[in-house]
Amino acid sequence: MNPGKSDSAATGDASAMAAERPVFDATITPHRSLGQNGFRIVMTLVCLSSVVSSIPFVVLGAWPVAGFFGLDVAALFIAFHVNFRHARAFERVIVTPLEVLLRKVSHHGREAVWRFNPAWTKLERQEDEDYGLLRLSLVSRGQSVAVAGALSPHEREGFADALGAALASARRGPDYGAA
Repeated sequence: MNPGKSDSAATGDASAMAAERPVFDATITPHRSLGQNGFRIVMTLVCLSSVVSSIPFVVLGAWPVAGFFGLDVAALFIAFHVNFRHARAFERVIVTPLEVLLRKVSHHGREAVWRFNPAWTKLERQEDEDYGLLRLSLVSRGQSVAVAGALSPHEREGFADALGAALASARRGPDYGAA
């Protein structure tokens, strides 16, 4: 017991903290199979093979071919650079007993935030029997927002199950006994 607070004030603080404690917190980022070290290795091998392949053309006097090999390397570098920039995008979903927060940040850094009441929020699924879960949306009061677009259909299914369980738990309210 705190000397300056009554038991009811301490209980109120604990229940407020329990109501704000996340039931579910997930960050979704696009999958990239090639990391920075792999990128360095690939670019080194491409540069070396371009230099080795262009040497015979330069020796034979067809030196412009070496420039085209350089353009290929530059185009590949630009493609990887764009790919890595797009990997900075993410979605964050936080479910508490008081709100569902969806935060989407694009690869440009633009942020969009949606807040829903968990009591009125449901998951809408668009499924295909061959491919699985194609689209997952949070729907509340006529507003629909797609979520987990960066996941594969199988991963999206697992995410939907976990998010659905979190929404059900949030609707029940905070667990005051755990605080």
